Amino acid sequence: MLFSEAANKFLVYMASIDRSPRTMDVYGRDLGYIRKYLEERKNGPVYLEDVTQEALEDFMRYAKEVKQYSPNTRSNYFYTLRALYAFAYKKGLAEKNIAASMDFMRMPKRERIYLTAKEVEAVVDGIESPLIKLMAIFLFNTGLRISECLNLTLGDVDLEKRTIHVRQGKGRKDRLVPINNKLYELLLDYRENWRDAYGSEFFFATRKTGSISYSYVNATIRNAAKKAGLKKPVSCHILRHSFASALVKKNVNLVQIQKLLGHESLAVTSIYTHTNMEALSDAVNIL
Repeated sequence: MLFSEAANKFLVYMASIDRSPRTMDVYGRDLGYIRKYLEERKNGPVYLEDVTQEALEDFMRYAKEVKQYSPNTRSNYFYTLRALYAFAYKKGLAEKNIAASMDFMRMPKRERIYLTAKEVEAVVDGIESPLIKLMAIFLFNTGLRISECLNLTLGDVDLEKRTIHVRQGKGRKDRLVPINNKLYELLLDYRENWRDAYGSEFFFATRKTGSISYSYVNATIRNAAKKAGLKKPVSCHILRHSFASALVKKNVNLVQIQKLLGHESLAVTSIYTHTNMEALSDAVNIL
């Protein structure tokens, strides 16, 4: 079986078990890049049974040493290969799971990038679209993942109870996130006065499409950050990190932050307990 055919079967299976659109995009992108590398290496179509563990390890070295991709990108490739070959072996498409014995790629431990409240304000001020501006404020004030935000329906945002019902978030878990006073006024004004996607059930939507794309929101926020002169790599997900970091700085209990973010493990939430030099200076000056 061609590698490309096995990859397509894998993607169809992932979709059938309700993997998120974002996850599907990552799998599809990664497998397309890996297939291209293998085909260029063989100078032609590649069959799944002809791919060796050595070839996969060569690809990982190529990604690191030649392309100099980030550890996070290389980790995505690694786990995509693991998932593909586990599926192929389980379904009888491959006689052996050659990716199972590949060395685990250890990710360097580093603090999450986040924006200060002033930096978030600078980004928001640089966004021209009223809808994307509101969405950026929303992400910073709720900590929702962008996929969760885009999937919200009118019924999920309860302005009477001031809660957001996140349905089937990561790990297929529901959670309720409260709406703070500042965000409440903005969302109420949006819903009552200028939301114009009347035929759509999505809370954040344009009249033209009835929805809004992740790439458009992310690109708009990224461009606004560049316009503001920020050197940090800003994205929708950075606003989620910034939400968590702001709460940590306000000494909010880590368990409460965990529940707001929808993390299964407190260990995941603990990555946000980073400090800065100002906080460290305050600490030593207590002496």
